[in-house]
Amino acid sequence: MFNTLAAFAMLWAAAFPPADPITYEAAVAADPVVMESPENANGSVEAATTDLADLSAEQADLMARDPDWNARASLYHAGGGGATGNDSLGCRPVPMRTLATDPRVIPRRTKLFIRETVGMRLPDGTIHDGYWYASDTGGAIRGQRVDLYTGNGRGSMQPVMRFNQQRLTITNAGRFDGCPPAWNTASN
Repeated sequence: MFNTLAAFAMLWAAAFPPADPITYEAAVAADPVVMESPENANGSVEAATTDLADLSAEQADLMARDPDWNARASLYHAGGGGATGNDSLGCRPVPMRTLATDPRVIPRRTKLFIRETVGMRLPDGTIHDGYWYASDTGGAIRGQRVDLYTGNGRGSMQPVMRFNQQRLTITNAGRFDGCPPAWNTASN
């Protein structure tokens, strides 16, 4: 069995060699945020950088501030051995809103602003506003790491797959009571 695993590991390493790390600035410059505007609402996809004029006053302030954390992101979903049931606050996880943290670094009930997710198009066509809610913890989440909850099934990870194992800039946007809000009230 060990020889089989060793052979598989060598084959995997040959097929997927490690990539050289890139800086945050280079990644952001090479990855413009796709936003919906009246010009591209007909279904065509146009890349446009997020302009501070397109953001609310609170979002613009959070974008301009220095981040409170630079954390490595991973993804999790319900089903297939991922998240099951409620988060560590006893709430139902909200896709693309709930995230797990190490509570010694980022306390639970912290409303977070992740600038890389602003303008991200979600499967239902809505645009992410950058707000996430620290309402879960995880055994593997230690130190400057966050785990973004994507929804049900592996396919739910698609919108945020580019952030998996990347460093995200995270700003403390305050506290929240109760459970993370649903999408229709989250930006309020």
